[in-house]
Amino acid sequence: MPNPDQCRFTKTHEWVLVEGNAGTVGISDHAQHEITDVVFVELPKAGRKVKQGEAVAVVESVKAAFDIYAPVSGEILEVHSDLLKDVASINQSPYEGGWLFKVKIASPGEVDSLMTHSRYQEFIKQGS
Repeated sequence: MPNPDQCRFTKTHEWVLVEGNAGTVGISDHAQHEITDVVFVELPKAGRKVKQGEAVAVVESVKAAFDIYAPVSGEILEVHSDLLKDVASINQSPYEGGWLFKVKIASPGEVDSLMTHSRYQEFIKQGS
């Protein structure tokens, strides 16, 4: 599964791993630490068209509910339905078992507007 160095990141702490014209999306390790214990996830429906920056999913923790935003525009290809049975995967392995959904990327140029892992690490240190 993805190495964070292969992913691109948003300022709202989502990551996307681009493979061809599709991207796998999840939340960063930093985000899962901030959210703490995830207790529920609401995933988008396959086939839904989304725009970059649009709220598309919800992750609830013992603290609060958090919107998850689409890092790129496109169509939801698949959701990680196993998460509904084991939401702890988001905390345990945010880049592997904790991915949320896959999206067919409509505008590949949007990926270029996202941060590399090293830039994201700087962003976090600056007090996102």
